[in-house]
Amino acid sequence: MSVARDVFISYSQPDQACAYELVERVEGAGLECWIAPRDITPSADWAAEIIDAISGARTMILVFSANSNESPQVRREVERAVHKNLCILPFRIENVLPSKSLEYFLSAQHWMDAFPPPREPHYVRLCAYLKSQLGVPPAVAVAAAVTVRSPIYDAAEVLHIERQLAGYIGPLAKHLVKQAALRAAGVDDLVSRLATELDSESDRREFTRRCRTSRSP
Repeated sequence: MSVARDVFISYSQPDQACAYELVERVEGAGLECWIAPRDITPSADWAAEIIDAISGARTMILVFSANSNESPQVRREVERAVHKNLCILPFRIENVLPSKSLEYFLSAQHWMDAFPPPREPHYVRLCAYLKSQLGVPPAVAVAAAVTVRSPIYDAAEVLHIERQLAGYIGPLAKHLVKQAALRAAGVDDLVSRLATELDSESDRREFTRRCRTSRSP
């Protein structure tokens, strides 16, 4: 599982040099960044690592350019961050407007322009902004030394729940079910936790109904 970091960096492959340069400046300012592929655990599931990293981050920096504007991977990362109520800061390195699919998610976000070159003054401004927003570390919860036994699930029932969730969000369902099962107190709690991954109330109700239908006599 990915280690939680302050900042998740989302970028398109052609902008990798800029993204890594940005990471160097931000980490030099005392904030920890998560960036692929540097922080992907060897042999780990790429999508699962990204989901965990976004869930554990305190903010996302989107290196925004014409490349990222058209990247399906970037769009999925941004969508996931919005779903997790993560603050997103588009760091715009080119004078381009977001596509309709990205505009839907980014319209309410604060933007930071990082053009024209040189970028160094923009990095300085970015670091100052991040330190002002994230300078106070989150409170660390002290876990009680209590042994908790995970419930034993029926494999067929879990598979049914996974398939129902996959009907809404696709292959990511397998990872989400696995993670939720580690924290849930039982099947009902598992279904309730997974329902929060869906955006609309109607989808959450229908998902819950379908999962519970399989348990009816």
